[in-house]
Amino acid sequence: MALYILIAIITILLACRVRSDVVCGEKSYSSQIPVLFYGKKSSSSSEDELLPYARRIFSGYTSRENAINFLMIAAIFVVLTALAALRHEVGNDYGTYVVTCHEIFQRGYVVTEPGYNFVVRLLYTLSGKEDYLLMFGVFGAAIVAIFLKVLWDQADSFAWAFFIFMTMGFYYRSFNTVRYYFALAIATFALRYLMEIDIQGMIKFFCLILFAALFHKSVLVVIPMYIIARIPWKKWGLIILAVFGVVAGLLHNQIMAIALKLYPSYNNTVYIEETHTITENAAPILGCIFVIALCFICYKEAVQDRTDLRMYLNMNVMAVVLYLSCYWMPLVTRFAYYLTTCQVLLLPGLICSIKDERKKKIVSLSVIIFCIFYFGYFLMQADRVGIRVLPYKSWLFYDHRWLNQTDTF
Repeated sequence: MALYILIAIITILLACRVRSDVVCGEKSYSSQIPVLFYGKKSSSSSEDELLPYARRIFSGYTSRENAINFLMIAAIFVVLTALAALRHEVGNDYGTYVVTCHEIFQRGYVVTEPGYNFVVRLLYTLSGKEDYLLMFGVFGAAIVAIFLKVLWDQADSFAWAFFIFMTMGFYYRSFNTVRYYFALAIATFALRYLMEIDIQGMIKFFCLILFAALFHKSVLVVIPMYIIARIPWKKWGLIILAVFGVVAGLLHNQIMAIALKLYPSYNNTVYIEETHTITENAAPILGCIFVIALCFICYKEAVQDRTDLRMYLNMNVMAVVLYLSCYWMPLVTRFAYYLTTCQVLLLPGLICSIKDERKKKIVSLSVIIFCIFYFGYFLMQADRVGIRVLPYKSWLFYDHRWLNQTDTF
């Protein structure tokens, strides 16, 4: 636990050195120029006249900031990738992945998707052995790289987005189900192409989702979910959502039957036999409610005129309905995380869009306090069945390997 706290503190401090000022959700070169030259107009000079002069004056300053940004993000990438790659027996499905990769390499029967199977065979062939440590390292690096790209390109503030990414547990949960989190990272990246509805953007969105489905087919559910969230909602939309929640709660046996047809590998498994309750997902539900409450408090000044923030708000509302109506479904979080991960983009956008400084400070402090408490609760639950990202162990300090203390299968 102390290691995770230390890593979070170090990387968040590094992220605070990254400058990523934005205007309306898009990166702006001029936004790095001090307000003395950019934010105010004089009676004799227009903004357009001042900008070229300011760029010349601060060209060295901008280059220096770009270099610092690169070094800070690179350092964050190295730290997070190293922690993910050096782990050993960390994650509730670590051993399952080792066995599955062995079956993939031996051309046995597996239920994993073809893209993942291809990557495993390629890595094992290149390494000359069944090197599952290499597999975890490669996927860990890929997940971190994609999420950092998302935070840099799509968040209003990289520092705020990264703070939420770490304290809300998104990074540490990626130690489980690496296929799923790789697909989740790609799905979050694909959100950028839904901001402007055009043919080119939609093609890119579908191509990315179909590519992600080669690693975890559950990602296909984001196609209808994201499109529904992107559509401007009216009051009747909330009524339809409420009706869906009631129907899902009443017809859970029929929905379960459909789910098992889509995922036949879950038939006759412990997941189906387990009894689930709403309290199991109390933390993410509370997180969604907190985010929704902030959005409604700041709706007119921050959310109303932002297409991206309205979409992310809709996704969190959908997540609450899904959690409450389908709590009985095994691994319902697999679907809900596709909706809640956008919080790393929503909260920074909300904070940066508030004009009133006093209100911005109150909202910022509320987010900091909530995220710290959420992180503490996550760490206290992190050693439980279904999560098991604690205790952290590294293969650097263990002689044995999976399975049965040996490399022999």
